[in-house]
Amino acid sequence: MMHTSERWMARKPVAHFEADQQRGGLRRILGKWSLTSLGIGHIIGAGIFVMTGLAAREYAGPALALSFVVAGLGCAAAGLCYAEMASLLPVEGSAYAYAYATVGELFAWIIGWDLLLEYAMGASTVAVGWSGYLAKLLALFHVHLPLWLMHDPHTAQALLTQATGQGTLDQLAQRYSDLTLPSVAGLRLAFNLPAFLIIGVITAVLVRGIREAAGTNLVMVVVKLAVVLFVIIAGAKFVDPANWSPFIPTPHSNDHGEEAFGWGGIVAGAAYVFFAYIGFDAVSTQAGEARRPRQDVPFGILASLCICTVLYIGVSLVLTGMVPYTELDITAPIADAFARRGLAWAVWIISIAAVAGLTSVLLVTLLAQSRVLYAMAKDGLMPQRIFGVLHPRFITPYRGTLLTGLLTAIVAALTPIELIAKLVNIGTLLAFVMVCVAVWRMRLKEPHLHRPFRVRALPVVATLGIVFNLGMMLSLAWENWARLAAWLLLGLVVYFFYGRHRSVLQKSTAPPPPLTTVS
Repeated sequence: MMHTSERWMARKPVAHFEADQQRGGLRRILGKWSLTSLGIGHIIGAGIFVMTGLAAREYAGPALALSFVVAGLGCAAAGLCYAEMASLLPVEGSAYAYAYATVGELFAWIIGWDLLLEYAMGASTVAVGWSGYLAKLLALFHVHLPLWLMHDPHTAQALLTQATGQGTLDQLAQRYSDLTLPSVAGLRLAFNLPAFLIIGVITAVLVRGIREAAGTNLVMVVVKLAVVLFVIIAGAKFVDPANWSPFIPTPHSNDHGEEAFGWGGIVAGAAYVFFAYIGFDAVSTQAGEARRPRQDVPFGILASLCICTVLYIGVSLVLTGMVPYTELDITAPIADAFARRGLAWAVWIISIAAVAGLTSVLLVTLLAQSRVLYAMAKDGLMPQRIFGVLHPRFITPYRGTLLTGLLTAIVAALTPIELIAKLVNIGTLLAFVMVCVAVWRMRLKEPHLHRPFRVRALPVVATLGIVFNLGMMLSLAWENWARLAAWLLLGLVVYFFYGRHRSVLQKSTAPPPPLTTVS
């Protein structure tokens, strides 16, 4: 019997991961370009269509392109570490699996629980954003839905209160067909129906199978890549170099009284647009469905990150060249920039691309969440009968997919986007830090293991990844830390009362038996 502390720090041997890979389970049908498509599908979303405006206007000015370079370098360090770990441990689970192999079960549980927060809240946030873009797209066709079917209760009431106080009810009425909120027992009701329904549709696609999910994602990725390239090529014709002068504005306070611009503003802008890079890590959760996971997963991670970085830099240069950074719209900057040039038809294209882009982000996020839960269920840390059972026909963890889809949809329909969005970044940054630590520790403890992909100058790369991402975490407000602490505390309660008693690793040193499929 292991001592209690030894149990918590027990590491899952690499041989167990190799046994997981050999015994199969999920269908291995994804090639390197399918994995790259999933990475692009997750990365390119609200970041490029929304955040560029605020980051340039409030923090970096025309030097927003440099902010994307800085953020890209920080993510590249983490991405390289992810790539080496994925080649060493080609199984689903991502940072959870990497932590299990290097720092032990308790830390693996913490990271796995943290990833659930990242993916669940990320999916809810994207679904609410998707609902907003859908409303804009429908408005182009003069279709308007009731206020109470487009927002959660808090947001709907806040919109009414603000409009009443400012005397702008007529403007609000132009966006919605009905401004009344139904009530039951004096409680005002509202439900973000589009957000709820889109998660339901995506969940159904994921239950059907990884081939269908990858195919759906590929279609949407092609659409939004075409539109992003259109923005760069068409927008370049309207660039006025005078809008780039000075390229790095003199440091001064922004509209919120914060010190911004200059080189400090570039770094602050990088911290803000970091959210736009979240997604490459989701590629590693698909290792269990990759044909050649040791080669293809690292390729998918790095290729998607490089492609998106180049596109981000191109869009930011065009955007700040088309419109003076002080005049950029902060809600729909790209669409507004083209509208200013009299290209109203381009707004239609960009709006369609935004809806498609957010749909693919949502699909990959929910897919990643279900695979992390599946990995934890295989290890006994999550209920196997819920999250580890594969559908006999579709070969997908359908029960866990349906349950998490339902819970995520309810959160999206009833929770303000500001609250759920704040839970995403800090969870992602923690996972990045842990992977940088894990790959370095693994290189030191087991240097002779086969690594098809090896990071050169690993101490430098891992240190940069740790410093950059930990620095980003420290820059977040204390409320984010408090929410993370509360979530992790709840996770520890679940682990000590459930997970540790059912851990496959603690029960036996032999590889776990194959999972079953049931009807």
